[in-house]
This record gives sequence, C-alpha cells and structure tokens, in this order.
Amino acid sequence: MSNSVDLSRDGPVLTIKITRESRRNALNAEVAEGITAGLDMADADHTIRAIVLTGEGDKAFCAGGDLQPTADGAPFAMNEADPSHYVARLFRRMNMARQPLVARVNGHALAGGFGVVCGCDMVVARDDALMGVSEVKVGLFPMMILPFLLRTTPNRVLMEMCLTGEPITATEALRHDIVNYAVPAADLDAKTDWLVERVITKSPTGIRLGKQSLARIRDMSFDAALEYAPFMLANMARTEDAREGFAAFIEKRPPQWTGR
Repeated sequence: MSNSVDLSRDGPVLTIKITRESRRNALNAEVAEGITAGLDMADADHTIRAIVLTGEGDKAFCAGGDLQPTADGAPFAMNEADPSHYVARLFRRMNMARQPLVARVNGHALAGGFGVVCGCDMVVARDDALMGVSEVKVGLFPMMILPFLLRTTPNRVLMEMCLTGEPITATEALRHDIVNYAVPAADLDAKTDWLVERVITKSPTGIRLGKQSLARIRDMSFDAALEYAPFMLANMARTEDAREGFAAFIEKRPPQWTGR
C-alpha cells in the first residue's frame, strides 16, 4: 500500500485520498500508483459503486507534478527504458474506471492536479479553490493533461489558461461547466455525499456498461457510434439490472439492483 495515498471504504463508496499535505498533495509516481491501486481494488469488488478522489487537508487537492530538476537542470525527463510516464499510466487507468469517479476538491487543483480533476466524471469543489495550469510560467506547456482538459474545458477558456498560466476559481469553473458544484468549504462534504448518494442508488450495471460505451463512442465517428449504440443497448437490456429496473417501474417499487 502506498504511504502517499489512503484508501478507505464506507459501504459501497471507496475514498482515495492523497496524503502528502506537506507537499500540497503533489503528484509523483507513488501517488499515481496509489490511486491506480484504489481503482484496481474497486474493479475487483463489484460491491463498490462509486469512488471519491480527494486530497488531505484544506489547502490543496493536488498542486501538480512533484518535479525535480534532472542532472542537467532540465525540469522534466523521460526514462528511455520506460517511455510510458506515470502520469500517462494513471490517466489511462482513470479513463478505464468502471465506477463513477467523483472529485472532492478540498483545495487548489493546479497543473497535473487540475488534470486529475478533469479526468474524473463529476466534480464537487470548494468555491474558493484555484484551478489552472501554470506550466507556461516555467517554460513548459500542460502536455500530459491536455487529453482530459480538451474534454472538459471550453476552447477559449482552455487557451487563456494555457497561454497566460493564470488560474480561475471553482466558482468561475462552474460557469464554464468544468465542475458540477462549487460550494463553501463548510458544505463540501455534505454536497459530495449528496451527489454520491444519487449515483449509488442507480443501476451499477447500467453505469458500468454505460461508462464503457461512452469511452469507446468518444473515439468513434458519428456513423460508427450510431452502429455501436443499438448493439450495446440491446446487450444492456438483457442484464439482470435492466429486467429488474423495468419490473420495478411497472410494479411502482424501488428496484433491487444486483449489479449483474
């Protein structure tokens, strides 16, 4: 188990917390491995229906990559023996997550930390938390997190953030639909719990197969997506959860999901 990430379970909800408060919960290889371990744990346990990703303390969700200069003074290097950077591995794993990922943004989410936020399915943030990408201020560009940023951030906002390096507050991010909710710090837990509860009471099979399909449809052409969609819909209609959902609707009772 990673010393930089804490995993805790509360019924069907798994919370993954980055525990590097003294380093503003900065992202490094150990943190990435810890988050990945949590996602793997959730995949292996069908009773986990949602994952909350957060940081320790009240200052930072994640302040970005914990970069150290290389021997020649460069701020970033790739290992030729392992060209798949740990951030790329983490983001691929997040993209494959079968359960909904909810970011509980307890503080600033900057650079790679903002990428992690954008990689989650839903976001509840402190209204005063700063979000942004400051790489241009040190001669870099947010290359590693662009795939997620392009999904969630309107082009004009994305360009301004990348080219100026200036952050925005979660309240501003809400206006651009980058987060789902921006609330006072005192309301963060209650709003996160409220959102998660609305997720875990729905069909885990429908969510799991729906997320899988959405990930594939994103990379398809329009015509290919329209061929794939009815195939998946027919498969989903044969699941136990779908049959239970229809029966509960007709019988006017709450559904009893099996996750199958």
